[in-house]
Amino acid sequence: MTQHLTSMPAQDWLNQSPVRLLSCPDQICHDVILKNDTLYVQESKGSKQTIWQLTLYNDQLTLVWQGPSAKQPSTAELLAAIEASLSFYPLQDNIILSISFQPSVELFNSGVLVFDKANQIAVHTEMFWQQARMWRLSAIERGFPIHYVFTGERRHPMRPPKPEGIVYRRYIPWLNQTLIFRTIEIVGDLECFHRWMNDPVVAQFWQETGDVAKHRAYLESIAADSHTTSLIGSLDEEPFGYFEIYWAKENRIAPFYDVDDFDRGWHVLIGEAHLRGKPYVTAWMPSISHYLFLDDIRTRRIVIEPRSDNFKMLRSLTQCGYATLKEFDFPHKRAALGMLLRERFFSERLWVPRTNPNGASSSFSLSQGICHENL
Repeated sequence: MTQHLTSMPAQDWLNQSPVRLLSCPDQICHDVILKNDTLYVQESKGSKQTIWQLTLYNDQLTLVWQGPSAKQPSTAELLAAIEASLSFYPLQDNIILSISFQPSVELFNSGVLVFDKANQIAVHTEMFWQQARMWRLSAIERGFPIHYVFTGERRHPMRPPKPEGIVYRRYIPWLNQTLIFRTIEIVGDLECFHRWMNDPVVAQFWQETGDVAKHRAYLESIAADSHTTSLIGSLDEEPFGYFEIYWAKENRIAPFYDVDDFDRGWHVLIGEAHLRGKPYVTAWMPSISHYLFLDDIRTRRIVIEPRSDNFKMLRSLTQCGYATLKEFDFPHKRAALGMLLRERFFSERLWVPRTNPNGASSSFSLSQGICHENL
């Protein structure tokens, strides 16, 4: 028999009807409404609406286009419907499409769609979540050409120009909010950054307290560094944290492991106390990892080097897929080397919150998150 969404266990955020989701494939935003097992997809700035049916039969999820046949959905509408389906059914390995129109050849060429063994059009979850067009906002669609240069004595590929503005946008269903990473604007964000750096919780690990002039100089130095980019994390346009992302081969971490040309790393501070802890870490930690994997398809590993005594951070990293490889000494701290593999992130769907190790359920739940420390 067919199982409807409302009968799925422990998905608290789906128990409300209707459920809304924002999807922005190819930078075209769509409002998606789920009511019972029907999806209504509408471009945020338009009036056209497409209707889709979701069914789960014998553990196989099928997305059915409901017409009208006179006007087939656009590629963006189809992509929005697929993202919504995988958000509402996060544990599915694939989706079968039941449609009466011919999708764009480009969707097959890019791996969004494939033919399964029964010659049905299918979407593989692991492949779909590697589609940068869904969440990453950037003019660079393919890998930047490789040309080796030197930074000091370190030989590495030339890096693309730093991004500007919004670089990643993802709707977080269990928060009912949109998470955004954008590049920092020193003039507009300095006051917030200054306040965060002087917060006692942040200062315990960053040790960068000081006046506005010091913090302006800090951000200006990052802006001048070609291998590091400063980002602000926001939820529904409310800034909550500061992120530094970097290319590992040019970074101070490079001498401490067998670094690859396209390894990435990140640092974080969560400045707003009311946005620390669960379920917020389940949103931003997988999302910063997701963004870095999307930013260059050649990135196979993400590294991080928190202080070895930051036990909450280390536990959260472990629960979010990062393996702790060793401890080592920087001049200013004893650090732990953590690493996340691309294959593990996508094959294990680590963007999906799961129960903590002591829990019994693997279903999606507001109250059960894999990364629930007070960060």
